[in-house]
Amino acid sequence: MRSRPWRRSKGEGAEMADRIVKLTLGYPPHTREVEITLPDDEPTPWDLNSKLSVMGKRHPKVDAVAKVTGAARYTHDMNLPGMLYGGFVRSRYARAEIVSVDAAAAIAHPEVKASMSMAGAQARYAGQPLFALAAETRQGLEEAIALVKVTYKPLPHAARLDMALADGAPLVHQNRESNMAMGAVRNLEATEQALKDSAAVVEATCTTQVQNHCSLESHGTVAHFEGDKLTVWTSTQATFGVRQQIAQHFRNRDTVDASAITVISEFMGGGFGSKFPAGYWSIAAAELALSSGRPVKIMLDRREEMTDTGNRPDSHQEMKLGVNADGTIKAYHVKKYGTPGVSQGAGITNPMIYRFGTQAVQSGEVATNAGSQQAFRAPGHPQGSFAMELILDMAADAIGMDPIAFRLQNDEHPTRRLQYAEGARRIGWDQRKPTGSATGRFRVGYGVGAARWGGMGGPRAEALCKIHPDGSVEIRNGAQDIGVGTRTLLAIVTAEELGLSPAQITTAIGNTNDPIGPGSGGSTTAASIAPAVRQAAFLVGRELRALVATHLSVTADDLVFRDGFVAHVKDNTKRIAFKEACRLIRQGPLSAMGKRASNYGRGNTAGGIWNTEVGGAQFAKVTVDVDFGTVRVDRIVALQDCGKVINTNTAEGQVYGGVIQGISYALFEERHMDRHQGFMVNADMEAYKIAGPVDMPEIEVVLFDVANGGNNCSVAGIGEPTMVPTAAAIGCAVRNALGVAVTSLPLTPNHVLNALTREGK
Repeated sequence: MRSRPWRRSKGEGAEMADRIVKLTLGYPPHTREVEITLPDDEPTPWDLNSKLSVMGKRHPKVDAVAKVTGAARYTHDMNLPGMLYGGFVRSRYARAEIVSVDAAAAIAHPEVKASMSMAGAQARYAGQPLFALAAETRQGLEEAIALVKVTYKPLPHAARLDMALADGAPLVHQNRESNMAMGAVRNLEATEQALKDSAAVVEATCTTQVQNHCSLESHGTVAHFEGDKLTVWTSTQATFGVRQQIAQHFRNRDTVDASAITVISEFMGGGFGSKFPAGYWSIAAAELALSSGRPVKIMLDRREEMTDTGNRPDSHQEMKLGVNADGTIKAYHVKKYGTPGVSQGAGITNPMIYRFGTQAVQSGEVATNAGSQQAFRAPGHPQGSFAMELILDMAADAIGMDPIAFRLQNDEHPTRRLQYAEGARRIGWDQRKPTGSATGRFRVGYGVGAARWGGMGGPRAEALCKIHPDGSVEIRNGAQDIGVGTRTLLAIVTAEELGLSPAQITTAIGNTNDPIGPGSGGSTTAASIAPAVRQAAFLVGRELRALVATHLSVTADDLVFRDGFVAHVKDNTKRIAFKEACRLIRQGPLSAMGKRASNYGRGNTAGGIWNTEVGGAQFAKVTVDVDFGTVRVDRIVALQDCGKVINTNTAEGQVYGGVIQGISYALFEERHMDRHQGFMVNADMEAYKIAGPVDMPEIEVVLFDVANGGNNCSVAGIGEPTMVPTAAAIGCAVRNALGVAVTSLPLTPNHVLNALTREGK
């Protein structure tokens, strides 16, 4: 990177200077130089020419010891003096009128100290909370819950997709004429004509299942009032979001000072999108704590977790795709819908990634008497990817084209084009046989799928960095770490900017009394927090350099932080150890607040590939037992663009985690609802099958360290794209092995054998 001379800003803040810098962005050989204008308080973004000593290396998580020794305190571990235990009376029926709720006996229980009615006129799904209680002990709580007498008038329900679509199905939403709500379809006539003009047309209908989140730590909250101050410990992906939602709940209550709400989540055991809302459990805990005058703890059990904290909606996707003889996609017609339960929003991302020519897309949803959907790692994408990649393989076969060549014909993303070639080499694509040519009981197949995401950051983020006279450095942000290594990110970025090691940095996260941080969703956490952290370290470091410059009689701009020293860029004799330099601080610590700047790189590289979305590709090798219909994943090669790598260990961990969750989605996970009673029949970790160690294939992770220029760290999020194509790659590999597309997830023996029987294989 190269800098041009400084120039004065115009207008407000004219005392500040800005500068023009040149950056080399991209990933070799696809690179280009861009110019951007930076304000005086913003460090020069890291690019391909940056010489980094901490970023991109392998570092252990700074909180690893705390986690393995049990020192880390999760919400589940919070036990306050005088604490009560809260829980819920829940509906037995998927749909029923609530005639009455008699809680007199429960309230009279000697251990019950607070209660709260949550019942409306009607229960709309099995497990819906109707009444909340807080008691001295868990045993007393269970006894009191059993004493609550609810009188129901059971009503017909539609707890499953097939039931909701049946003629005369009971309406889930009484203000609608049908359980299905479909949007308008545009461009249909032109798309149908383009299909007719195509060299080949393929059709497919694919379905995917409801998937539960299954976080190891269940949803839960501890609420404690001290006067008008409310402290909430909760397992959440959004500390500041929870604070805002609780404040909104109490906005008209004189008894609660909304500005005095503190939310704490220093450690939490997974969320995958399900832990954004404060949730009824947090509101109930706060209400019960307020009325009892004592702390209240509510932790949902596994059945509650599985039935009433959200899920990934299922999907039904009908597709027609037309292609030219050269492999160019000419037309695509998609009708798609899913079930969000009693809520709304079952979006399915199909089409995506590729150039699809003339398109007609119709989207909708079908309401059911089941728990609400909730954001789930790459919402809508794994469903759409599975169906879309399958029909792409079918189209490639229809014109006699290799599936990778077909994708290259329709995918312009330069990084992904490199990934196709590298992934094919690593998986052994040259050993792939033509689809359907394998024989014998055990048949091997190969498949590929593509990933994309934004992940350039966006939510507001700030960070506070302090350098103390004793040489210690601390960096603070109030966002949470959902297990991806946010603490470690803070330490690494700060250490890189100040020429230290991550072990020398003290980090603090997960408390809303610290600077604001984003919710951990949309793969935006790292890309939002890292730039703020770097700016904070840059600004406080500039103050320290000024002190050292006076001490060494040099110019501050000629000093850099390097290897634990503050050193002159040219004269190595003029340097001072970092700790010794800190002794020059006379009054309290140096401190500075950093803020995530707007994505200045985006404006300067409009239309570029490195700051609009990250690219990824995954390859799968499978073996299918055609006698029993079992699918074994032998190998996955996952190639992922992740912007500039902060920590190789945690970046690889994100990819491993996404792939493992994708394998589990592809082969096992599925919610089963009882047709008659409307409850989830496999709402526990024994009956709800999740991939375990014996199901794991060899997983090879290949990181593409791309300088995207989207923020001062060139960092991008990768939590979600790593799960997008896994099921699709496996599904395509199964089709290659069998010569038959298994069009329903999960790829269980019954679906495999049914597909073989249907095609007479």
